Amino acid sequence: MASLGQLFWSFFKIGTFTIGGGYAMIPLMEKELVDRHGWITNDEFMEIITLSQTMPGIFAANMATHIGWKLRGVPGAVISVLGNILVPILIILGLAAGLHYLQGNTIVEAIFKGVRPVVVALIAAPVFRMAKTARISRYNFWIPILAALLIWLLGISPIWVILAAGLGGFIYGKYLEKKEVSS
Repeated sequence: MASLGQLFWSFFKIGTFTIGGGYAMIPLMEKELVDRHGWITNDEFMEIITLSQTMPGIFAANMATHIGWKLRGVPGAVISVLGNILVPILIILGLAAGLHYLQGNTIVEAIFKGVRPVVVALIAAPVFRMAKTARISRYNFWIPILAALLIWLLGISPIWVILAAGLGGFIYGKYLEKKEVSS
């Protein structure tokens, strides 16, 4: 069982070393919480990602809240969120205070241009791990592709895509899966 100090330190490290925000934190969270400490399973981690995406608010804070609460209740949730957001808040405050000095600075602009592709990779890498954990197979691989295309190309709200997927999953589980099993 994780102590409050261990939770704070783990989420402090995650918040400190993540560039790119919530989705970029997924690989660090998985490595720290699932692989290193074994506090939650891969399936639990996937469920928390799904739940955190559907909740209003900041994704990283939602993840920290759910994991902290699962491990240590309300104190765990509070400590996990504090650890997760402390360094990013300090960095944002520092950048805001010195923003006028950094604007137009070619070195700073070059650093951000170099970091952008890494952030894309940090976001993309968990997608492939999540596909494996979510049991994406040759029979259902078209579902996430269709969902992404509906959102990206047609501009359909992710809310409608999630609701349609939930309804489809319900119908499949309630009616179609039973027919396949009994056949």
